[in-house]
Amino acid sequence: MIAQPYQLYVERKDHAKNMARFYAMSIEANLFGELCLTRRWGRIGAKGQTLIHHFEREQDAVALFLDLTRQKHARGYRTKPPATRESDSSAPSTVIELGAIR
Repeated sequence: MIAQPYQLYVERKDHAKNMARFYAMSIEANLFGELCLTRRWGRIGAKGQTLIHHFEREQDAVALFLDLTRQKHARGYRTKPPATRESDSSAPSTVIELGAIR
């Protein structure tokens, strides 16, 4: 059982380089009760790639989640306000503000 939901959706855009990327993560339990950190990334508007990490302890999943969040923030990924986000059923509904993670 997860103590609280962990979800992240960030984007990185650079029109000069024709770059429009997204990165999404969430921690959820699978059908067997294992905690899984699911990562998705790719060009905005495309399905992108998916990678799933399995964990026995919530602390390990959260540690990786926070580490990856810091890395994406350092690379220029930023949250997009939910009101202006395009309707994407695969995008998480809860956004963690990157400025609060240090």
